[in-house]
Amino acid sequence: MKAFKILIMILAISVALYEQVSDDRNIYIMVIAIAVFMYGMMQLSAKTPSKNQEKEEQDVD
Repeated sequence: MKAFKILIMILAISVALYEQVSDDRNIYIMVIAIAVFMYGMMQLSAKTPSKNQEKEEQDVD
C-alpha cells in the first residue's frame, strides 16, 4: 500500500510539473495534483514518530 501511495504521489507531482511548463495551463488540474500530493505526504508522515515522543512518554510516567 505504501508503494502504491508513493507511485500516486509521483504521478500527481509529474502532472503538476507538466501543467506548469505547458503553454495552456489548467489551474484546476495543478491544484488537484498538488492536493493529491499533499494528502499522500500527510498519510505517509502520519506513521513517523515525533522527535519528542520519548520525552512525552517519560513525562507521563
